[in-house]
Parts: sequence; structure tokens; C-alpha cells
Amino acid sequence: MSEFRLTQISDSHLTRRLQQLTDNFHRVSEHIDATRPDIVVNTGDLAYDAPTSRDDLMFAKELHAALPVPCRHLPGNHDIGDNPTAVGQPPRQPATETERQNYLAVIGEDRWRFDEAGWSFIGLNSLIMNTGIESEAAQFDWLASELTRVNGRPVALFLHKPLFLNAPDDAETEDTAIRYVPQPRRRTLIEMFSKIDLRLVAAGHIHQRRDFTHGHTRHIWAPPTSFTLPDRIQPVIGTKEVGLVEYRFQPDAFEVRHIKPAGQTEVDLDSLNRRK
Repeated sequence: MSEFRLTQISDSHLTRRLQQLTDNFHRVSEHIDATRPDIVVNTGDLAYDAPTSRDDLMFAKELHAALPVPCRHLPGNHDIGDNPTAVGQPPRQPATETERQNYLAVIGEDRWRFDEAGWSFIGLNSLIMNTGIESEAAQFDWLASELTRVNGRPVALFLHKPLFLNAPDDAETEDTAIRYVPQPRRRTLIEMFSKIDLRLVAAGHIHQRRDFTHGHTRHIWAPPTSFTLPDRIQPVIGTKEVGLVEYRFQPDAFEVRHIKPAGQTEVDLDSLNRRK
């Protein structure tokens, strides 16, 4: 295949009880049906709150299974819980092996690698990083093995949390630590990927669209398909809007398009909570 088209969606936060979020996902599905990429990747938070409502994850599975093209997924903090950080309070819902197993049972794999159009695509579970649970070490062992099979191809990395705000050595604070892959695992990842040709890091989680380059790696933050966060909860870092990201990969090159599908409505968390 000389060209590979991938559509990234993120933070769909699906639940049967919030129709606005379902409607926004349907607009995304219609866009995917019209454009027919080779694959869709959801970079996490498929469900609104899977740790307290398994049905949210079941509902998310139903809607993703109905997409007209193949789909791969990665867990977010609303799917399996959040990871502890070096600073700040422990997460209210910590990522656990029990929640991970629930995700695997409903959604499927939480890490993957495949090759297309001269590229290697790698998806990682960023929420088990820093937890100390057995599957964290197993994932790093798996990653080390998979990186030996890249064989010089450029690599596109997908995960729920961005690696960092602007640079690998950004300081963690109580306010920002939960937004990015936490230390010291961030350092571990960056060291592992420094040995290969990492061209793209595609993430979600922040509920803002952002596109920047650090070194020779382009970092894309996909916007949510669901809702944005008010400024009182989160400062403006990128662009607060709903939408998706389209990629075209060719050997040794790729293109990015930032898209807001027709009919998607801008919903913020405050207005959503008022409608519950």
C-alpha cells in the first residue's frame, strides 16, 4: 500500500444518558462513512465513566463497532482509571488491573503495532504507566521487543496522554502532572524512542486541538468528539473545539488535516452538567 489514510478520534465519552455526546459521535461516524479512511484510531476515553458504569464502555463498544471501517482503540483515564504522578494527590480513580481487564474484555487490546505504507504504527496504554502493576512492566518489555522490529521505518506513536506540553523536561506541577505522561515513565519512553525514527506522537486527553513540532517529531493533540472543558477547569493551551484529525501516510512522509465534521455542536462540560 503506497498510501495509508488514518482518522484519529478521541475522548468520545459515550454514555446512553447524554444524548448530545451520542449525537456528536454520530456526526463523526457520518463523516467517516463519507471519507472511508483505511482505519480509525480512538486515542482513549471511549466511555464517559467506565470505572463506575460498565455499561458506558459497552455502549461505546456498540457505537465503535458500527463504524464502517476497521477501528483500533486505546484506553483513557475514563476507561480504566488514572495514573499516579510524582507530585500532587493520588487519582480519585486509580488505574488498576481489574479495570484494565474489564477494558480488554469489552473493547479488546490496549496496545498494538502494525506496519503500513512504509511506517510502523504503535499504540500504548499510557494510563498504566507509573502504576507499578504487573502489566506496566509487561508493556515496556513488549515495546522494547516491538521496537527491534521497526527496521528503520518512521514511527507514529498513539497514546491517550500527550508526552509533554512543550518539551520533554517540562516541570511537573500539581495542576499539570495529570495532563501528560507522568515522570519517570515519560523519561523512559523518550529514551526508548530516541533510538528509532519517531516522526509523530498523536494523543488526546486535553480536550483541545494542538499541533506543534519538537525536534523532528510532530505532536498532534486530537480534539474531543464530545465536549470541551471550561476555562475555570483548564486554561487555553490550544484550541477548544470538537472534531477529529485525518492523516495521509506515504513512505517517508505524512500529511495532517484538522477537521470539524458537519453538524457537530460545541458542548462544554458546564452546559452538559446543566442538562443532566
